[in-house]
Amino acid sequence: MISLASYNIHRCFGTDRKYLPERIAEVLQALDSDIIALQEVDMRLLVDGRPQLDFFAHTLRMTGVSGANVQDHRGHFGNALLTRLPVLAVRRIDLSVRRFEPRGAIDTDMLFGDLPIRVVATHLGLNAAERRLQVRHLLHALEDESGTAACIVLGDFNEWKPGGGALRALHRRFGRALPLRTFPSRFPLLPLDRIWVWPRPARHRLRTYATPLTRLASDHLPIRAEVAWPPEALHLPVGARQKGDPPNS
Repeated sequence: MISLASYNIHRCFGTDRKYLPERIAEVLQALDSDIIALQEVDMRLLVDGRPQLDFFAHTLRMTGVSGANVQDHRGHFGNALLTRLPVLAVRRIDLSVRRFEPRGAIDTDMLFGDLPIRVVATHLGLNAAERRLQVRHLLHALEDESGTAACIVLGDFNEWKPGGGALRALHRRFGRALPLRTFPSRFPLLPLDRIWVWPRPARHRLRTYATPLTRLASDHLPIRAEVAWPPEALHLPVGARQKGDPPNS
């Protein structure tokens, strides 16, 4: 079984407006996940003289993979991955849409035991038309199966419509992701953060991680999943329909 999490850390500024990366690190420790996708990691802000991702990787004894969307003379800002698994390859997908904030995705190959898996972490834009273009570009990039048998797509998708909007194409490809309310963290109303797993696992537990600390540490709640694939499912091509799947909507 593999454990996954996604967390928009809001640059380590909590709902009390305090900059406390140590508080985020405490949440990450509690998530205790093999793979953690992070959004709004600000490498321009230091923690004990180290960029945020380096601090988290060192504290959790995990490998950090950076995916900058914005870069200037002070450093970069954007997506990141933390993982306990061996990282075989790293690619970066540019999802920027003209006139909007730069966006992207980290596209990696990892090894879970002897199973090669593809892990894609992203943070989509705030505009509906922008998100539709970004999902189209993301799915085009995923057409290259990259030699992996399983695929995970996770992050902050900024889409509050549970079954519609830009996510329809992702639902058609990977099946519906359970919409868990994650924003705002103090009184969560909107399901902005999602995890898709392919092929459909035999066991797939997904939950928000809501505690007094997570309601304070960031404006999003983290989500966490535990996944196990049946061996026979791993021979399906990415996006293929499985027995018992609902028809595409």
